[in-house]
Amino acid sequence: MAALRKWLFSGLLVIVPVIITAWVLTWVVGLLDQTLAILPESWQPDRLLGFHIPGFGVVLTLLILLVVGALARNFFGRKLVAMGDALVSRIPVVRSIYSSVKQVSETLFSESGNAFRTAVLVQWPRDGVWTVAFVTGTPNGEVAGYLRDEFVSVYVPTTPNPTSGYFVLMRKSECIELEMSIDEALKYIVSMGVVVPPDPVLADASRATQ
Repeated sequence: MAALRKWLFSGLLVIVPVIITAWVLTWVVGLLDQTLAILPESWQPDRLLGFHIPGFGVVLTLLILLVVGALARNFFGRKLVAMGDALVSRIPVVRSIYSSVKQVSETLFSESGNAFRTAVLVQWPRDGVWTVAFVTGTPNGEVAGYLRDEFVSVYVPTTPNPTSGYFVLMRKSECIELEMSIDEALKYIVSMGVVVPPDPVLADASRATQ
């Protein structure tokens, strides 16, 4: 029975990641394939080939992104984007949503953007309880005027879904900066502490002995 349990868990460790990865990829490809609806019916791959091949929507999405990106990089494209931003900024409800999403997108996807700067160890949600969080910047403007000490903007992600979490302002002295990379910290959070990042001290010692 002990051997059967080991074989069962070994099989799960192999099969479960494969199934989940395949399911996520299938969902993403199926979602992107819906972009084919913008093409005329006579141009759609299913109509031309007579059968469905998943993935054409991914190619179309990439082409659209490349074309829009190329247009937005030149002089006339930047003018059009600026005119569009000015137009949207005049719509009362839409402008607040659009400006917030645009600022987040510029932080995440711009070449110089860096949403998560440093992984830190903080006490959350109370003293004596620790978790891994990310420094996203420093407060400024009106908020900084009310803070009498050196504070940093911290994002505390939830587990196992790091896309949701809490935005808090913490004293810099209360944040312990970690040497682990952002990717290692995310894996640590998503895995609920199962995937532990390597100890930098042990890693340096191992490289020194090689």
